[in-house]
Amino acid sequence: MTSRILITDIAWPDYEIEKEVLSAVEGEIMLAGGGTPAEIIALAPQADAILTCWKDVPEEALDIAPNCKVVSRYGIGLDNIPIGRATELGMLVTNVPDFCLEEVSDHVMALLLATARQLFPLARNPDRSGWTRETPRPIPRVRGQTLGLIGFGNIARALVPKALGFGLRVIAYTPRLRPSDAPEGVEVTNDLTALLSASDYISIHCPLTEETAHIIDEAALAQMKSSALLINTSRGGVVDEEALIRALRDGRIGGAALDVTDPEPPSADNPLLSLENVIVTPHAAFYSVAATAELARKAAANVVTVLQGGVPETLVNAEVLNRDNCRLSG
Repeated sequence: MTSRILITDIAWPDYEIEKEVLSAVEGEIMLAGGGTPAEIIALAPQADAILTCWKDVPEEALDIAPNCKVVSRYGIGLDNIPIGRATELGMLVTNVPDFCLEEVSDHVMALLLATARQLFPLARNPDRSGWTRETPRPIPRVRGQTLGLIGFGNIARALVPKALGFGLRVIAYTPRLRPSDAPEGVEVTNDLTALLSASDYISIHCPLTEETAHIIDEAALAQMKSSALLINTSRGGVVDEEALIRALRDGRIGGAALDVTDPEPPSADNPLLSLENVIVTPHAAFYSVAATAELARKAAANVVTVLQGGVPETLVNAEVLNRDNCRLSG
């Protein structure tokens, strides 16, 4: 019997890799066009599985999908999936937690160095004949400065050796790790204020949850050094953008480098796109040819595992296995 897999959206030109992987269960792919809530809801009742990248999966879609066994995320973050509702309905939720670790950590270092060295102001200098080295702010020496990490998951851990290689001191804010368990070269703290006030560069690596929404707000920005640079490759919603814009305009922090905004894409008149001390990239930190191919294969493989009656190693809601209505054996 052919299984129907709903793909809400993809971030690459085709889904040939998914087709290959899903052929193991004779999977028929249903693509939700533009991935609007209405399109997803219209196709959900036929779905045995859902693959989703960036589009929000409406709770209503899950409610009317009686045969759906699994919602598989292309990526790490899970803020676009109503995990609680999926669990109540007996659906498994999976992700790919080892996705793009090298790519995002490389991107963070690229943003850090570009902002620290002020490459964009130097490169945009219109007076080439003057060969001026004037920059909006003094350029610091990177070695010996402090990089603060908010969150210490797989990407932040992949960043550590790269930062240490540039001679940075690394401290990490994470309530879930004891200082005695910290990797070599990393100082761990559960005091966010201490990290904010000590860091020259602050890189955000926490997921977007109720607890982390606007974790960088007016108060947090006030605790940062006036020369500090904020880097965000996590989710736009962890930063209060209006507060950030005020802090940047007032010179209360040195600058920002953002791969994510809230919403995405930002409006054309968003001040972040025109401020001289800001770099914005289009949620591209994850991208490389190798990373996206690996992601497509692993996310589709999670679907195959569930449809064949197995439990994926990257199951997010393990508690669903103990529910009477768990659909794994249904």
